[in-house]
Amino acid sequence: MALFAAWLSDASASEPRDPNAMTLATVDADGMPNARMVLLKGADERGFVFFTNIESQKGRELDSSGKAALVFHWKSLNRQIRVRGTVARVADQEADDYFASRPKQAQIGAWASQQSRPLESRLAFEKAIAINAAKYAISTVPRPPYWTGYRLTPSSIEFWHDRPFRLHDRIVFTRDDDKAPWRKTRLYP
Repeated sequence: MALFAAWLSDASASEPRDPNAMTLATVDADGMPNARMVLLKGADERGFVFFTNIESQKGRELDSSGKAALVFHWKSLNRQIRVRGTVARVADQEADDYFASRPKQAQIGAWASQQSRPLESRLAFEKAIAINAAKYAISTVPRPPYWTGYRLTPSSIEFWHDRPFRLHDRIVFTRDDDKAPWRKTRLYP
């Protein structure tokens, strides 16, 4: 995790936008993969944290399988990190704390959006935003009951660094469970 933190710090200095952007890969009930970009909101020895609507496609897939993969790609650094592991919801207090730190308009958007469900028109969404903005105009916006965070606890983390002539550097750290020590292996490119 120290190496991850160092690479994320490097990316924060070199990436023009969203150095914390990552691809989140899940699978549906039929085993069909899905991938989308989300933002990392925390990383420590316990894992990688991001937030979403649990009623969305990704929320349902995360809850169903309990497993996911992440990919960070920083083109400006010619680096990539792949992470695989188990996923669980964060504690309510952690979700509450993060939700409270978001801009009010983003909080209202969480109430207005029925994420991943069909939308009849953009106007319908804008109407839902206006209704929720009026509802919470002079009050604190509470966290919706269907909105929380997930923590991916890694079982493998691969660091990939581009080298000339496609002679890339690849190092993978693996462990059997979150209490086990990490094993380091160098891979052929």
